[in-house]
Amino acid sequence: MIKFFFEWKFYKMYMRLIILLSLLLLAACAGVAPAPEAPSPVSVSPKIHDAHAHSLYLFSRARFAANDGDYPTALALLREALQLEPDSAKMNSEVAEIKLKIGQLPEALEYINKAIAIDPSYRPPYVMGGILMASAGKDLEAADYLRKAVKLDPTKEDAYLHLVMSLTRLFEYEEAVSTLKNLVKLNPDSILGYYYLGRTYSQMKLYRDAVGYFSKVLELRPDFDQAVIDMAATYEAMGDYPHAIDSYRTLVDRDEHRAAILQRLTQLLLQERRFDEALIYLKLAVQVGLGGQETVRKIGLVHLELEQYDEAIAVFGEMLENDPTADNIRLYLGVAYEEKGDFDRAFAEFSKIPRNSNQYFDAVSHLSLILKEQGKTDKAIAILKDAIDANRLNLDLYLNLSTLYESIDRPQAALEVLTENEHLFLKEPRLHFRVGVLLDKLGRRTESIKRMKQVLLLEPNNAQALNYLGYSYAEMGIHLEEALSYIKQAVSIRPRDAFILDSLGWTYFKLKRYEEAENALEEAISLVDDDSTIVEHLGDVYAAHRFVKKALKQYQRALDLAPERKELMEKMHKLKGEQGDR
Repeated sequence: MIKFFFEWKFYKMYMRLIILLSLLLLAACAGVAPAPEAPSPVSVSPKIHDAHAHSLYLFSRARFAANDGDYPTALALLREALQLEPDSAKMNSEVAEIKLKIGQLPEALEYINKAIAIDPSYRPPYVMGGILMASAGKDLEAADYLRKAVKLDPTKEDAYLHLVMSLTRLFEYEEAVSTLKNLVKLNPDSILGYYYLGRTYSQMKLYRDAVGYFSKVLELRPDFDQAVIDMAATYEAMGDYPHAIDSYRTLVDRDEHRAAILQRLTQLLLQERRFDEALIYLKLAVQVGLGGQETVRKIGLVHLELEQYDEAIAVFGEMLENDPTADNIRLYLGVAYEEKGDFDRAFAEFSKIPRNSNQYFDAVSHLSLILKEQGKTDKAIAILKDAIDANRLNLDLYLNLSTLYESIDRPQAALEVLTENEHLFLKEPRLHFRVGVLLDKLGRRTESIKRMKQVLLLEPNNAQALNYLGYSYAEMGIHLEEALSYIKQAVSIRPRDAFILDSLGWTYFKLKRYEEAENALEEAISLVDDDSTIVEHLGDVYAAHRFVKKALKQYQRALDLAPERKELMEKMHKLKGEQGDR
């Protein structure tokens, strides 16, 4: 404000001079002409000798022109001003700013450097230089300019923030953090200082620190939506999906972000299998006009997951009315009828999907399952073979046919379906895994183990193959430490898989590490409490501990779950005949 007043003062002085000269000229014209013999008076020149005042006047006019977007006029005025004051850092800096705005970057840089050379203590060109260099991808040079700007005036935060952005792109995280901490130390209410601290710590993968700074931002400014979004993303990176969901929920009613937030929120809820809640927000998206056909499709699929088959049928049916050629929707409709147990309608929908459709082979697989359920196994086999003849490179069809043979107790035929065609799928882990399972069922365990190792060569983190190998060794009572290593790796990939945890517990049992076996098996049962084998294994651990009553209770539970397992009765009789219980 002081500088502007100073400039305006000189402008008024200039205007007064112009007015005075005009009045004198008018007076001369209106008066009586002097006698020719009279001596000439001293002439009054209209020139203004105060170059600085005139340059300020030109500068002010340039500012007005620039504010109106008239950059050519602004530059012309500034060039005239520079003729009067070529060594003005301020004038050169102003030209640089306009050059930046109109995209003349090399010229802008020339004026920036000239301004700095004229007055190294003048801060604005350093900030502009930093911004220009950063925009050109030259963050190292940008940081040099911006460090000097911070040093010249530590109270202004713009240079801090631009500097931090360049430093993080240079992976200079420590300097970025110390720069921001200096800023918030000088200004404890710097919202952007705390915000960029959160972002920097998040980039450093120090997520808890990041959340702390985002929380500080929201204390100071609760309506800072971007901080909420970044905090939610940080929670996601931590794997803390419940807190991420809670964060996104706070933004659902903000129109500015609603579409993106609803999309992310529903995706997380679906990922967490919180289908009831996901359904609420999917329907909200449709109600507020943000949900297209993809959102409606998800609503139908969520109804399927929740076993709300009538609702799913209604959604998919309405979608098909709008587009009868949507074969993917017809497939879902068939699945909904199939899950409901209405096999006739399911069969009718699957049958409507034409051979040239991308969904045809999926439809065939479902048709074969329905035929099997109806006791028409021969027709089921025939329809799968016909589909294989139409597409010999569809592995799913072979796998489905193999499974169908296995279900009717023809494991050798199931194996041959795959081995006779495996030259087509040598790099498919699923084929080798399925062959391995069938070989094991046929008593060819050594060959089965080789197949599982082949799976791991193709896919080292295949949790099923790791588990199968480990459990096979444990059952055979060989290579137990190797078995434990395989299964621990499988647990690290799928930590909440009850059947892998059962394998872990069973391997510990074989190693006589009963306490660890008990912990693993109890966790497995907490996830799946209706599997007879897992319950039996826990009974075996209790029996090894001589906890007879607890063991008998587990064996009885296992027998209740699988009454056909007569060997459980034998275990119970044997245990009852033994003495002692701790």
